[in-house]
Amino acid sequence: MKKVIFALVLPLIVVSGLLFANLKIKNETSKKLIQKQLSATDKNAEMKKWEATPDGKKFKEWEVSLRGKKVYTAEAKIRKNLREYTEMEGVLTSLSLPPGSRLGFGVMVRINNDDYIVTFDATKSQLENLQKLKVNDKIIIKSHYVSHAPKYSYPIISCGYLARDHKVVFKRIPRKGGC
Repeated sequence: MKKVIFALVLPLIVVSGLLFANLKIKNETSKKLIQKQLSATDKNAEMKKWEATPDGKKFKEWEVSLRGKKVYTAEAKIRKNLREYTEMEGVLTSLSLPPGSRLGFGVMVRINNDDYIVTFDATKSQLENLQKLKVNDKIIIKSHYVSHAPKYSYPIISCGYLARDHKVVFKRIPRKGGC
């Protein structure tokens, strides 16, 4: 009888020991992943270092070029809509992105006489609806985020909502676990 109890208790002790050790390891790694926030002076110092690199110099040159100024002007026109997450009316001008683009699935849209790249973080089922869009369709877009890159001559809108003929075609699904 003692041997049977010993045979049952021993694996229980070993398993609980392994679980406890694994929990301790996970806590240690999660503490290591947390990075401290940089102060404003540290951020400025890092930015100055980056601006001195060849990529930083190219970016600064792009910002003052006509292409860069055009992109920033177009961004400024929609900034209020982005901040307030309000509707922007646009017309689809192209169902493909500029050649050499690496933004995933996206379309070109004209909003207030300016062209924008609109990208989607879409699932397969959402892509089917988006692929039914046609050039010259009038659409309504909502977004919180716009970006730019020297590689592109257009601001890049990350679409949160798209509707055509008062029907929702796309609505961004928030990622699990945060951002």
